[in-house]
Amino acid sequence: MRVFSGNHNRGIFITVTNREHEEYQLTHPAASLGGLLRGALYVSVADTCFITCPKTKLKAILTYAEESWFGKAQNKVNGIVYRYDPADDKYTRIKDVPEKDVLLKLDGCWQEQIYYTIPNSQAVKDLSDVDPTDQKQLLIDLIPLMPVPKVVPPSDTQLPNESREFWKELTSAILEKRYSDATRIKQDIEQTQRDKAARRKQLNMEFKPRFFTTVTEPSGKPELTQEGHDVLKGMVEREYRLELKEDPSL
Repeated sequence: MRVFSGNHNRGIFITVTNREHEEYQLTHPAASLGGLLRGALYVSVADTCFITCPKTKLKAILTYAEESWFGKAQNKVNGIVYRYDPADDKYTRIKDVPEKDVLLKLDGCWQEQIYYTIPNSQAVKDLSDVDPTDQKQLLIDLIPLMPVPKVVPPSDTQLPNESREFWKELTSAILEKRYSDATRIKQDIEQTQRDKAARRKQLNMEFKPRFFTTVTEPSGKPELTQEGHDVLKGMVEREYRLELKEDPSL
C-alpha cells in the first residue's frame, strides 16, 4: 500500500522569523506499507523530496532508498544541499546537480543517525566561514528522540463536528470489534455529508472553510483566515473552546 500527496498538496511551508522571515517549502515523500509476505508489517519511504528557500537560494534533495521485498528494512537516505536558481529550478536528481554548486552531502538511516560532509566545491570555497571536511559529521541522532506527546482538548470543549467527537461512535464500534455496526455508522456519516453537499448545490451555495481562505489554494499553500490564526493562538495558550456555527445547508 502506497500513500502519497494529492495534486493540491505542495508540502509544508515553514517561516523562520528570526532569520529575516526565510520561508522553506518541504515536499512530502511517498510512504509504503511493506512486509506483507512475511507477516511483519513496517512503513518504508522510497521517494525523493525537496526543501527549497528562494530567499537564500538553497535547495536540498533527499532520496530515500528503495527497500527490497525480503530482509530487514534499511531506511537509507542520502541527499545534498546546493545553490540553485529559483527562476530555473531544473534539477530533481542528486546526480544531475553540478558538483561545483554542492554545499553539503548527507547520508544515513532516517530512523537512526544521519551524517554529513562538506565537499571541497566552488560553492564552499565562496563561503568565508565554512571549511571542507572529508570526515563524516553527525547531523542528528534520532534513536534517543521520542515523538512529542499529542495534546488533545478535553471532550467537553470539543464541538460535535470536531474529529474525535464526529467519529466517536465509529471509533468505539471498531475498538469493541462491532464491525457491522462500524460499517453502518461510517456509511451513515458519509451519506449525511453527501446530502449536505447536494443541499448546498441545490441552494447554489459555495462551501466556505472556517479556518482557511479556500478549500484548496491555487498555489497549493494553505492560507489561514483571521479565525484560523486565532485558533492557533488558542492552541498555544491551551484555550480550546470554539463557538459552534451552524451549517446553513442543514
